[in-house]
Amino acid sequence: MPEKRMLIVPAEVVRKIDENRGDMSQGDFIEFLIDSQIGDKAKTPADAKKYATKDELRFFEEDIKQLLKSFLDFFVSYGLELGKQSPQSELEELTSKLHELEGGLGAEVKNQEAKEGKIKWK
Repeated sequence: MPEKRMLIVPAEVVRKIDENRGDMSQGDFIEFLIDSQIGDKAKTPADAKKYATKDELRFFEEDIKQLLKSFLDFFVSYGLELGKQSPQSELEELTSKLHELEGGLGAEVKNQEAKEGKIKWK
């Protein structure tokens, strides 16, 4: 059995530990926190890059917002085009093209410009 010692900490610290430790014991939780802060310095770079940074999340969020805005702009402009009493044949042609795209996601459709959406991830 490992040797045990007593550590005196302020009541506020004990309250924070108890609120955040979940099913872990107080000792296990404190050991986990210490290991995560000053643990093995010889970790591989892959282990060090386990989580995204705040900046990476912010860039990701901005890129997602831009992507959603692009989708919204497309669908609004597409809805305005359909609102101009377009002939039924054009609608059927567009529907058939969409079904072709759905069937073979990698296939190119004739007379249609290919567009790409890119998300920066650092």
